Amino acid sequence: MSAPIKETAQVPAQRSVGKIPARPDGRRGEGVVLNAFSHGFLALWALLIVLPLLWLVFSSFKTDVQIGGSAFGWPQNWSLEVFSRAWDKGIGDYFLNTLIVLVFSVPLTMLFGSMAAYVLARYQFWGNRFLYYFFVAGAMFPVFLALVPLFFMVKRLDLLNTYQGLILVYVAYSMPFTVFFMHAFFRTLPTAVFEAAVLDGASHTRTFFQVMLPMAKPGLISVGIFNTLGQWNQFILPTVLMQPQSGDDPERYVLTQGLIQLQQQAGYASDLPVLFAGVTIAMIPMLVVYLSFQRQVQSGLTSATLK
Repeated sequence: MSAPIKETAQVPAQRSVGKIPARPDGRRGEGVVLNAFSHGFLALWALLIVLPLLWLVFSSFKTDVQIGGSAFGWPQNWSLEVFSRAWDKGIGDYFLNTLIVLVFSVPLTMLFGSMAAYVLARYQFWGNRFLYYFFVAGAMFPVFLALVPLFFMVKRLDLLNTYQGLILVYVAYSMPFTVFFMHAFFRTLPTAVFEAAVLDGASHTRTFFQVMLPMAKPGLISVGIFNTLGQWNQFILPTVLMQPQSGDDPERYVLTQGLIQLQQQAGYASDLPVLFAGVTIAMIPMLVVYLSFQRQVQSGLTSATLK
């Protein structure tokens, strides 16, 4: 007979599910503290942005008495009549003027900026670095230093208080950032695709518009959003260049100018709900644009570091 097999009791190894063993150097604790601090800071930053926007929108539905009595009180009347009144007082015309300028200035900025950035990023020639840093230096040039010569230059061209003059100035002042951003983006695109298009006999123009530009779509959307926000909120340039030059010259104020005019026209008879409604009308399109393309903006900003 064979000897009986003795059963040995084995103690199962204890496994900690969902727990990360703490490091002896305490780095895990530092990571938790840093994570909590970053999330708390982001939550505070979100409140600092969202609360003023909500207060602005809610104040549009109040009356002057309610705003003067309690600035943080809840609106008692949710009528949209104040928005109609603000639109009739000139916000509609200011909105249309701003839209006309941006419909031409933003696409022209994107076209010329991406073309310049593509050439500087893909072609090596004498003076390449000089032209690139020349564009980049324009982003560090304060607009206030050029207001006087800019005014006389636009006046000599007879473009004061015209859409064409403001469009050209917007394009010129948006070019440095556009070239800087798109130059870095074009350098991240695969060179093999560019070389394949050249070997297939595609011209430089066809390679740019049909091959490289569609690949740069995330970067174009990102920089396009930034240019739209910057030109939509521009105040100093329209104030200098979009003033009537005579009694017969029509007013072509943009939204930023129009809000100031709306406040000045009220005089002592303040109509704060109309002013708040005008600011809300000016704010909503940019919020819609950013929220609609926020994923594309994030992908465009991070693609250069991921490739």
